[in-house]
Amino acid sequence: MSGLDLRAVVSELQVMVGAHCRKCYQPHYEQVVLRLRSKEGGNTDLVMVRGKRIYTSKRDRPMPQIPAPFAMVLRKSLSNARLKVIEQIGFDRVLRFVFEKGHGMLHLYVEVFRDGNIILTDEDDIIIQPLTHKSYADRVLKKGVAYTLPPAATNPFDLDFDSFSELMNASERTLGKTLGGGLNLGGALATAVCADAKHDANAEIKETDLQKVWDSLQNLLQSEWKGHLFLKEGGVDQAWPLVLSTLEDRERKDFPTMCEAVDEWMGLHDAHALSRREAEALDVASPGRGYSTDVERLERRLAQQEKSLEGFGDKVEKQQAIGHMIQENWTHVEQLLAQIKEAVDTLGWDGVKKAVKEIEWISSVNAAERSFIAFLPDEEGNPGKQVSLNLDETVHQNAQRFFQSGRKQKDKSAGAIQALKDTKLELARAQKKHAKREASGQIARVKRSKRLWFENHKWSMLPSGHLMVGGRDAKGNDSVVKRHLSLGDRYLHADLHGAPSCSLRNNQGFIVDAQPPAHIGEDIPAFRLVDKVEADLDDETTEIAATMALAWSRAWNGGGAHGTVFWVKPGQVSKSAETGEYVGKGAFIIRGKRTWYKDIDLKLGIGLIAINGIPMLMASTPEHIADICNRYIVIAPGREKKENVANRIYKSTGLSVDDILPILPGNCEIIEDVGLIKFKKVEKDE
Repeated sequence: MSGLDLRAVVSELQVMVGAHCRKCYQPHYEQVVLRLRSKEGGNTDLVMVRGKRIYTSKRDRPMPQIPAPFAMVLRKSLSNARLKVIEQIGFDRVLRFVFEKGHGMLHLYVEVFRDGNIILTDEDDIIIQPLTHKSYADRVLKKGVAYTLPPAATNPFDLDFDSFSELMNASERTLGKTLGGGLNLGGALATAVCADAKHDANAEIKETDLQKVWDSLQNLLQSEWKGHLFLKEGGVDQAWPLVLSTLEDRERKDFPTMCEAVDEWMGLHDAHALSRREAEALDVASPGRGYSTDVERLERRLAQQEKSLEGFGDKVEKQQAIGHMIQENWTHVEQLLAQIKEAVDTLGWDGVKKAVKEIEWISSVNAAERSFIAFLPDEEGNPGKQVSLNLDETVHQNAQRFFQSGRKQKDKSAGAIQALKDTKLELARAQKKHAKREASGQIARVKRSKRLWFENHKWSMLPSGHLMVGGRDAKGNDSVVKRHLSLGDRYLHADLHGAPSCSLRNNQGFIVDAQPPAHIGEDIPAFRLVDKVEADLDDETTEIAATMALAWSRAWNGGGAHGTVFWVKPGQVSKSAETGEYVGKGAFIIRGKRTWYKDIDLKLGIGLIAINGIPMLMASTPEHIADICNRYIVIAPGREKKENVANRIYKSTGLSVDDILPILPGNCEIIEDVGLIKFKKVEKDE
């Protein structure tokens, strides 16, 4: 956002003065959200994306269950605080929010430039906590020090014509650059002012009519502010609080406020900040982070070593060439050494530094190291190659210093050649091992520090893309209902004592991954976790979810082939018991009408898929698994221990047994195996 964008946003935010801060969130490292409750009632999110934008939104946005440390500091300081002042510091890209609490005032500074920052200070502007610690040439942003504003830029709103003329006439730059940089307008606004004044932006100041430029500037600054999104092929190009004359012919969408325009443009992206953070934490395709195979790692090392080896050879030749040049220009170098020695004895180093400015054969001197940079003559006798000469060494010693440096580089290159051979050998072994794993059907293992949140529960993806989760135990049941059952979801429960509480999510689910990571084979379907699924929940989807709810219950190991499941709305699920009754941990009271699914067949499909780049197993109905997976099994209740089945799947796929066991509902019988356990590699036609 530019200074003008922020000026418009601050004007719109004045309606929030007097609101109370209810909660503070940090769904992503780059984003902070303050949930404000206005005097009229209703919540509004103040979204601050560091270094980029700030606006208000009423979108539904998932928030982390465990607040980040900076969010915790904000909550402790700003919860229930009243917002008293919202202001822009001059025309800079810095906003100040002043909150009032019982113990005094608190300031929240939002810097919307460079990488951006958000700084919480007390009423004396002593920093309580910055979002990120920073050190600049003229200020430091860290806890406990006084907050210092960045150097103030010119505020065009504070100028009159005389001060404007003085500033313009004092500039040696062109009209456009002076308006953009000197007046802090930026390139787009400066170009628009020049166009309105009918002047070329590249014109000299003395050739312009400053009165026309001033009038054009005032018309722009005093325009009515709204919100405008300027469109291009494939989406939005930019947003402005006014329609610049240079953009009048562009296709656009108009909004009553700048905040609404920005929310329309970037709101959905910012609302998915939490899912992006979770994906980034596990994203094995992100460059420079996450997982890479041994082959990929060794290939990168090999490329780096080959490049370094080329550099070693160049350095050796360069050092030796300089040594030979010093010897070839023996008389010239000897004279320079003698002259500089004599000058140091006579004038001292300070005098020599001044004197060498007039000598074309000397570039600079270094008193601390008693050395100087000299030019050696080229073929035509003019100053050519630069070389560092030590005053306390002879010509021969100076030349030998470069020869010795070249020999050291040569010794290093010998070690680099051996390391290169070792890497090639390791790479060949890794490629052979990778080919063997691929031929046996095993997939690339992904090492990760934590799991996706739904893996802590029983889970499944339904054909519509919706996510379904169920509790593994009493604690898990409480977690599913309290944290993952909201308006629009459906609560399912098998008609058996101790069955898990299941939530069929209305919004959260999965979509096909358009760009799966390279380590995911073509035979593994890839999906991404998203916070919004386009399909609506219907009875067909719920019936499939009922199959999963029954399979996750004790019905699987109970010997029965069929069972019954019901679903209700979230509002019918309660922890409040009637007088004299007690509801235990993981149990709930269901009130009102229930929708029943009876005579459900107990069969499951277990298929190999990838979610967010992580290969894993998923259970669903046999029809759904067969439809999306290339490698799967179909199971029914049986006598074979689940541990034995998990070991067989592990040997075939390479997945961890700890990741396989939670997917299997219990002891089972494998009815059908399509390449999951007995893998057969299919050769593709050329």
